Amino acid sequence: MLNEVKLANPNYDSSKIEEFKNVWVFCEQRQGQMMSTSYELISEGRKLADELGVKLCGLLVGDNVGDLAESIGGYGADEVIVCDHPLLKNYTTDAYAKVICDVISEMKPEAFLIGATNIGRDLGPRCAARLHTGLCADCTHLDVDMPIYKDFLRGASTLPEAKIDGMATAKVMGKDHDVSRDLKMTRPAFGGNLMATIICPRFRPSMATVRPGVMKKAAYDEAKAKAVKVTKYDVKLDAADLQTEVVEVVKAAKKLVDLIGADYIVSVGRGISKDVEGGIKLAHELADVLGGVVGGSRVAIDSGWLTADHQVGQTGKTVHPKVYVALGISGSIQHKAGMSESECIIAVNKNDTAPIFEIADYGICGDLFKVTPMLIEAVRAAKAAK
Repeated sequence: MLNEVKLANPNYDSSKIEEFKNVWVFCEQRQGQMMSTSYELISEGRKLADELGVKLCGLLVGDNVGDLAESIGGYGADEVIVCDHPLLKNYTTDAYAKVICDVISEMKPEAFLIGATNIGRDLGPRCAARLHTGLCADCTHLDVDMPIYKDFLRGASTLPEAKIDGMATAKVMGKDHDVSRDLKMTRPAFGGNLMATIICPRFRPSMATVRPGVMKKAAYDEAKAKAVKVTKYDVKLDAADLQTEVVEVVKAAKKLVDLIGADYIVSVGRGISKDVEGGIKLAHELADVLGGVVGGSRVAIDSGWLTADHQVGQTGKTVHPKVYVALGISGSIQHKAGMSESECIIAVNKNDTAPIFEIADYGICGDLFKVTPMLIEAVRAAKAAK
């Protein structure tokens, strides 16, 4: 099927990397509502575009969605390319992949970022295959500038300084390749036990899906919103291009915990194993008095104590709450990667050498089953005193 797909530009060649320029972000919207992940990626894309010295463009796809373009500019986009068509009202792989690949084949961005949402994880691989380029999935960190990337390695890896300092090239097809302009895409590997940085040296655009919540959203700038350039792309799409038809959209109500949007998170780990039910109950009680939600380490999820939507860490969600309470969590590097940028971290662990204490603002060495009830009462008393 893939060989039969024809791009808008019949002369498109992904190996002619010198023809590609600018950083693009797929700005995902659903029913006319912009996904928060899109603003996170625009904010991150702004940094990458500045490092490369190029423009940042948002790619907006849908039906009657042009009024969202200004908000994309407010988070840093220089230009928003709007692909508007009635057949793009509801997401379908066929329609979105065709339109996106058409516009990319004509305008040739050097980097293309997509949120690792349900839609993004479906769309990214299809576009990469049609465009004959690489895709790094589920990224948690992006860099271009080598000095900035080396600083990241110094804080996030165990590589010796001499190895980091000597980084300048990579072996590609048996030859040294200068990586200074390559997008360096970092993601968890081997179940989150390692971090791998991947480049796409031979083809463009470099494509990455980026996990929601890992990139910080910039402050909204009204002046940039008013100044953003809006370009309407001439979409060529008809029913014959689609192999599926959306007859009806039915929304099912499923209660999932919103870790990314929470200001207060109480997470549990292996330390509740002696009384799982009691430990989770305490976590919920503390989360309730704080006005927050319950999260968990990978052990808590893999053991079946909590569902996957509660997981915090490299292989779960990356969070930035005002207060993060870690109950019985040792603090593996995978877990710390998902919560270390919380404004305030409170750790409770009976092991005084637990790695979680290295990043905690407040550490309590003790039995969580004794300490947590005291925390709950202290919060209640503080609230009653106001």
